[in-house]
Amino acid sequence: MNSHTKSGTHLNLNKDIYDSTTAIMAALNKIAPTSSSRQKPSELESSIANALYDLESNIPDMKTALRPLQFVSARELEVGHGKKAIVIFVPVPLLPGFHKVQQRLTRELEKKFSDRHVLFLASRRILPRPKRSNRSRTSQTQKRPHSRTLTAVHDAILGDVVYPVEIVGKRTRTREDGSKVLKVVLDEKERGGVDYRLDTYAEVYRKLTGKGVGFEFPLGGAAEY
Repeated sequence: MNSHTKSGTHLNLNKDIYDSTTAIMAALNKIAPTSSSRQKPSELESSIANALYDLESNIPDMKTALRPLQFVSARELEVGHGKKAIVIFVPVPLLPGFHKVQQRLTRELEKKFSDRHVLFLASRRILPRPKRSNRSRTSQTQKRPHSRTLTAVHDAILGDVVYPVEIVGKRTRTREDGSKVLKVVLDEKERGGVDYRLDTYAEVYRKLTGKGVGFEFPLGGAAEY
C-alpha cells in the first residue's frame, strides 16, 4: 500500500468517525437539555433518541413535525402476560406537538420496538400541600397551581395514557373488600383501534399512580354516568 492509499484510508476513517459522532450527538439532542438523561441516558433512552432521530432524518413528511420534539426520560414497564410497554415522558409544553403526530409516531416506534406498546405522557410534577405555620405571614397565601395537585396530575396521566381516545365517562366502584377501582368509559368509535391495548393502559396507569383502573366501552353504544 503506497502513501497516497494510506492517507486516503486514514481520511475515510476519520470521516466515518466524525459522521458517527455527529449522528450520536444529533440523536442525543432529542433528549431535553434540562433532563439528567441528556448526560447519562439509559440504554432504552439512547435507543429512543436514535429512533426519533432516524425517523426525523428518513421520513420527509415527518421531519418538520419531529424536529422540535424532545423527551425527558423513558421507562419500560411490565404490563402482564409477559408483555412490556415503553412510556416516554415529554416536556409539558411539547405535548401538543407530540399529539399532532402521535398516532403515526407510535406506529413507527412500535415497528422499531417490536412486541411493546409505546405511550407518550407529559412529565408532570406533583407539588405537596403548602405547610401552614403561625410563624409565616405568607402561609395563608401560598397556593399550589391546580395542575400540580395529586388529583389533577393523576387525571392528566389518565388522559395521556388513552390519547387520542376520548374519555366519555368515569365512575368509582367499591369492591367487596372495600377497595375502590376507577371505571373509565371510552368513546365507542375508537373500540377497534384500542381494544387490544386496554390492559396496557390499565397497568401503566396503576404503576404510575398506584391506583386501579378499568377501561370499558358503553354498553349498547350508550351509557349512564
